[in-house]
Amino acid sequence: MSGYSIHFVLIAVVLSLTSLTVSAQKVQEPRADAEWVKPCQPFRIAGNLYYVGTYELACYLITTPQGNILINTGLSSSAVQIRNNIETLGFRFADTKILLNTQAHYDHMGAMAAIKKSTGARLMVDEKEADVLATGGSSDYVLGKYGRTFEPVKPNRLLRNNDTITLGNMQLVMLHHPGHTKGSCSFLFTVKDNQRSYKVLIANIPTIVTDEPFATITTYPSITSDYAYTLKAMKNISFDIWLASHASQFKLHEKHKPGDAYNPGAFIDQQGYDAELSEMQKEFDEKMTKDSLH
Repeated sequence: MSGYSIHFVLIAVVLSLTSLTVSAQKVQEPRADAEWVKPCQPFRIAGNLYYVGTYELACYLITTPQGNILINTGLSSSAVQIRNNIETLGFRFADTKILLNTQAHYDHMGAMAAIKKSTGARLMVDEKEADVLATGGSSDYVLGKYGRTFEPVKPNRLLRNNDTITLGNMQLVMLHHPGHTKGSCSFLFTVKDNQRSYKVLIANIPTIVTDEPFATITTYPSITSDYAYTLKAMKNISFDIWLASHASQFKLHEKHKPGDAYNPGAFIDQQGYDAELSEMQKEFDEKMTKDSLH
């Protein structure tokens, strides 16, 4: 073999090893609180809307005659729990046709790639989350310091503010609510039972996830204006029932106990929503005051 041939073979080997190293990057979930993985009995919230998440990490199933919609997936280890919860309710996991998420953090995206692969469902996300999904979280402005925190996954559709997701007899409107992540979002839709219809908001509460002054976060230059926009926008939403990305944010376990009868009225709670947003506004205002001192 000539010198040039050996040289090119060595280059090929190095490139191959580099590729393997990159593709084999480990996923590291920074934390997994006990309540994040604690099982939770699935139940019907209202109409064709069901809770299928863990005790703290909220996941929702919306059923239709043409297949089902799953919103959020919890941690990577939650895939089996979610599948079991869906099947416990009497639905087929394979009938999951659309996947949505409220924010591209590992505690809501952890099992997304695996569930997408196993069901063949189409993933639809806020367009501002596309980069973070592609990097498995390593490009997130805060959690990126941990490297990959979930398996990279390619969305089938990128959504913009007020875009509609349609499946069967359901239409969901995506609301762009950035700040917590660049593409955090909420969903607004209507479900009904034999008694009445319910306008439902699955709200992504804009908690602040960094102590760094916003002005120093060069990878997210619009963070201050995004939080301000979201807090204002969320105060003007009309709904009957509100839910959130975390069970504790809407006091799920005070409103529903295992074995409770079907009771959509337990989740009609405008006062609780207003109080949560008021707390977020206070948190943001205090952050702005603290940042101004730097």
